[in-house]
Amino acid sequence: MTVLLIDDDPEVLDSSRQTLELDGLAVEAVTEAGAALARLGSAWPGIVVTDVRMPGMDGFALLDRVRAADPEIPVVLVTGHGDIAMAMRAVREGAYDFIEKPAEPGHLVEVVRRALAHRALVLENRRLRAQLAGGGPEGRIIGRSAAVERLRAAVANLADAEVDVLLFGETGTGKELAARSLHEGGRRRAGNFVALNCGAMPDTIIESELFGHEPGAFTGAQGRRIGKLEFAAGGTLFLDEIESMPMHLQVKLLRVLQERAIERIGANRTIPLDLRVVAATKVDLLKLAGEGRFREDLYYRLNVVTVPLPSLRERREDVPLLFRHFLDAAAARSRRTVPPLDAALLARLCAHGWPGNVRELRNVAERVVLGLGDGLTPASSASMAVGAAGTAEIEPLADQLDRIERQLIEEALARCGGRVGETAERLGITRKTLYLKMRHHGLSRDDFTEE
Repeated sequence: MTVLLIDDDPEVLDSSRQTLELDGLAVEAVTEAGAALARLGSAWPGIVVTDVRMPGMDGFALLDRVRAADPEIPVVLVTGHGDIAMAMRAVREGAYDFIEKPAEPGHLVEVVRRALAHRALVLENRRLRAQLAGGGPEGRIIGRSAAVERLRAAVANLADAEVDVLLFGETGTGKELAARSLHEGGRRRAGNFVALNCGAMPDTIIESELFGHEPGAFTGAQGRRIGKLEFAAGGTLFLDEIESMPMHLQVKLLRVLQERAIERIGANRTIPLDLRVVAATKVDLLKLAGEGRFREDLYYRLNVVTVPLPSLRERREDVPLLFRHFLDAAAARSRRTVPPLDAALLARLCAHGWPGNVRELRNVAERVVLGLGDGLTPASSASMAVGAAGTAEIEPLADQLDRIERQLIEEALARCGGRVGETAERLGITRKTLYLKMRHHGLSRDDFTEE
């Protein structure tokens, strides 16, 4: 990500460039607006920080040209002759922010970093939309954390493997999404993807739903019914909450998995099946089997390959990206404009514990689009502290963001085995920037390797 800095005063330009570079940012500095236009486009990874009063093309004219190239490139206007009317005009014409000269270094850096984060989200969201339009696991499984990269690699590796798969993860981690990605990424994509929630169906009908029935097989069975297993032939059967399946049906399912054949209820003819079974659970099935509440032989039959799904707590760096994706989707469904993302909201999102994982994050996005607030309770966020009088005190935003950044850097370093070079690459920053941030947060370089 690059900061394109424009000012016709060489001294001011050099001062601003040094301020940003000392904070680890990549800067291109030019003295006239026309020299900047050739760099800009819809895929350009950067922002524009420009003086307003310049000979030739001024800041507002440049703003119009930038927005014509890509309306989502953030443009920060800087002027020593600002007033309320000019600030209002800047906002009205689409400027990202408006700063008066002389710009206080800390404020300039804060605004620029916020604008860069916004641009990064925009570009990543466009990439994800393109992937979603193309289908496949790469488009469905959203994120760029190490945990998500491992999940995508596992799904891609198993998509064409003719083995049954067990998905293990907390509620709301996207087990059905992973199952669909397995189906759509392999040769069975032309067949049906059939999903059955074992915990949402009464015992009295789940057997009929799975195996189907012949006319007169039981009271009310007036016609032939094709069951889920038979309907999934040539494709994939997804059994969600497999731990909820009644014990007597677990025996029958085991037989299906072993013989790849079924008999409809009330029939004697065996029907061969060519299908793949993907099961999902949020509990330890082996522990459940030890307690006599799940068949151990079925567990071992399902557990040919187990794919763990990370909780949102294990991939906090994906929260802003996922949230922006859900905002776009919610706004499209509601036919509303996408609300702007501010630093305070991002801080609350990153500090939240997310017991409901990605599903909870999607619900928060729905509320924000509808103008109902984020609904996050203070008790669930690390951004609140209780004072001596027992009232909730709001921690300063800068301190919240500082603590969250340190936590994310520590987690990234731990996942990369303490290798600074790999950590910087995965975080999308330079090694120099990472070292500066480590020094700021009191993380000793001696504890990590240079790789």
